[in-house]
Amino acid sequence: MTTYRLLNLLIAAVWIANGLFCKLLNLVPRHQEIVARILGNAHATLLTRLIGMAEIAMAVWIISGYRARQNALTQVLIIATMNVLEFILAPDLLLWGRFNLLFACLFMLLILYNEYFLKPELSPNP
Repeated sequence: MTTYRLLNLLIAAVWIANGLFCKLLNLVPRHQEIVARILGNAHATLLTRLIGMAEIAMAVWIISGYRARQNALTQVLIIATMNVLEFILAPDLLLWGRFNLLFACLFMLLILYNEYFLKPELSPNP
């Protein structure tokens, strides 16, 4: 298995873990608290579950390989937006406080490095 493929599976696993375990199964309740803080308490449970389903869909998209570069850019946009909002509006609810943004940036760099530097170029078979 190539490094590119292995990292792709690891990245997809992060989305599945956050979507399924943290949000759909609510094994990490602070995720719902963060959603409530940012989007309001009235529909936080429903919105958290919808976000969890979207995260699982992201993992499926990653594994499918369909439009992989657009997928990588979409991931970076989502991660950046989510983490900046959390940094500003809910730093006290984050696992590593404001340092979460640092880890998010490292994850975004990993996604971009994997897609733009490690991905094997498709070459036509002679």
